[in-house]
Amino acid sequence: MTAPYNFSAGPAMLPRAVLERAQEELRSWRGSGISVMEISHRDPAFVQMALKAEQDLRDLMTIPDHYQVLFMHGGGRGQFSAVPQNIAGANDTVDYLNSGVWSEFAIREAQKFVSKVNVVGAAVDTEQGRAIAAAEDWQLSADAAYFHYCPNETVDGVALHEIPAQVTAPVVADMSSNILSEPLTVERYALIYAGAQKNIGPSGFAIAIVRDDLLGRAQGTTSTIMDYTVQAKDKSMYNTPNTWAWYLSGLVFEWLKEQGGVAVMGQVNARKAQLLYNYIDSSDFYSNPVHPDYRSKMNVPFLLADPQRDDDFLKAAEQQGLLGLKGHRFVGGMRASIYNAMPIEGVIALVDFMREFEQKHT
Repeated sequence: MTAPYNFSAGPAMLPRAVLERAQEELRSWRGSGISVMEISHRDPAFVQMALKAEQDLRDLMTIPDHYQVLFMHGGGRGQFSAVPQNIAGANDTVDYLNSGVWSEFAIREAQKFVSKVNVVGAAVDTEQGRAIAAAEDWQLSADAAYFHYCPNETVDGVALHEIPAQVTAPVVADMSSNILSEPLTVERYALIYAGAQKNIGPSGFAIAIVRDDLLGRAQGTTSTIMDYTVQAKDKSMYNTPNTWAWYLSGLVFEWLKEQGGVAVMGQVNARKAQLLYNYIDSSDFYSNPVHPDYRSKMNVPFLLADPQRDDDFLKAAEQQGLLGLKGHRFVGGMRASIYNAMPIEGVIALVDFMREFEQKHT
């Protein structure tokens, strides 16, 4: 078996070049004789690395100066509670789009911290598959402190590719699974956050990109470690950060720049997704449950016509070095997560395997 391809939804695969460099530097970072995990986060060498990682991310996403880039704890779930506590008052109304599982979790957290969480619309089942309710039917609030949505739902494989013009409240986006996957205009958002374990680095880490005018609004009961204003003032070092995750994330940012940046990655990701969807759509043996207009480019769920063959499919795939294809426990079936680190060769290998498996079982 050749080196495996890891299709796990998260923690997900990291670029091989990044892992190899981290392996080389593990015991002696920058010739220091100690690991980056052992050095003080106040050490000038680490501070320099942290600043470079932030600048690389700013360069990749063209983040304006009037946005703060925060490296935080708790992954995406931590941000589910941090967002309402930081940019809404306890008596405010906030709007949420419920497009899938992770939106539901975000809504539940927001309900703990604000008086009214207005669900403007939800995912719906149509004859062409899972979709999102039409924007003209959304019940938007006139005075919402913010509008929150998840552009890419990893469990459901549902994506909203554009923010409808009807949304006028400050936009908050959970980009845990699609950040850095294609170009976007940061100024369209008031706040972007992302758990790191899909397109950035190790799990447990999170990045928040916060517009300056949202600082200073935290509720009085907000945990200090989750206070955006405190973290911005202390350059994300109010407490000892996850130094290993910050370092690895920085290596990923460098790798992305070497690949040509986000625009190039967007083109590659579009080709990968189209290759896989084209094969699924051409087959009677496999199917994708999502409406074509709402399909994710990062997470491709698919079903076998005969679910009794699911276990056989997964076992055979693992034997071919195709790992992490089991669908989420909430929905079953299969799911191929094809984040930035997944090369197009991995998708080709998956399609070739799917074709062979179909031929053997029809």
